[in-house]
Amino acid sequence: MKNTFKVSLKANERIYINGAVLRVDRKTSIEFLNDVNFLLENHVLQAEDATTPLRQLYFVVQVILMAPQDAASTLELFRAQIASLLDAYANPLVLSALKTIDQMVHEKKYYEAMKSIRTLFPIDDDIVAMPGGAGSSAGEVAPGAAPLKKTATG
Repeated sequence: MKNTFKVSLKANERIYINGAVLRVDRKTSIEFLNDVNFLLENHVLQAEDATTPLRQLYFVVQVILMAPQDAASTLELFRAQIASLLDAYANPLVLSALKTIDQMVHEKKYYEAMKSIRTLFPIDDDIVAMPGGAGSSAGEVAPGAAPLKKTATG
């Protein structure tokens, strides 16, 4: 048997386990004795908050985890998005992370992929916040931000 994993939940907190939504009525702990796909409520990104490319990728992986019955069609969307992001980013650290995330999703390690994507959110935030960020043609990059590749049309 693999290592067990214990999760502590507060009263009225939700947890998503293998596509099912559970809510506990009091503070409790759950111990998983085998492999399971789960997502804590505080890690759920609402659709309206998926406002940057990496948050959109996170949301897609989240849907795969939360709605396994729709995984096949959502995986197609993931593949299109990851290919687009790999083409758009020039930062070697981001590119390496995206390739690792792609492998994690391929191996059905969705939670790990989401965790890795969350570490990239500050880069997305820097790009959106900078002059010439999302929606601008200036193309300047804030210090430490991941520059986007220029395309023939952009």
